[in-house]
Amino acid sequence: MSDFNQGIIDEFRANNGTVTAMGFGRALALVHSVGAKSGEPRVNPLAAIRDDEGWLLPASAGGSPKNPAWYHNLKAHPEIELEYPDEQGGISTAKVTAHELTGAVRDEAWDRFKARSSGFAEYEKTAQGRVIPVFRLTPR
Repeated sequence: MSDFNQGIIDEFRANNGTVTAMGFGRALALVHSVGAKSGEPRVNPLAAIRDDEGWLLPASAGGSPKNPAWYHNLKAHPEIELEYPDEQGGISTAKVTAHELTGAVRDEAWDRFKARSSGFAEYEKTAQGRVIPVFRLTPR
């Protein structure tokens, strides 16, 4: 794990789900997955939007032309755990199932991320034609 990601994880946990770095605020979640190849546990801090059905996660990889490693982890092992900022100002956990969205549903979810931050629209330009996947995490 990169030092940057570890710093984000540490700040998330130390500040009850709030991350001041890069203005994330309470818009992140910690995704606990299992490595697709290694089978090892992984934790990734990711942008997340909570809604009535669960959470949305974009596999933006900072606009890379390749999907992030965690994308493959969720495809191989969709039953995961999530740490997220709760309404009481703390951190809660949930067992969730990850489903990759497609078609108009994916496009609508992606538009929500672009509305949240112009950086997501920039990722589309640098992804070299890769359609950035979006996952829905639903509680189980």
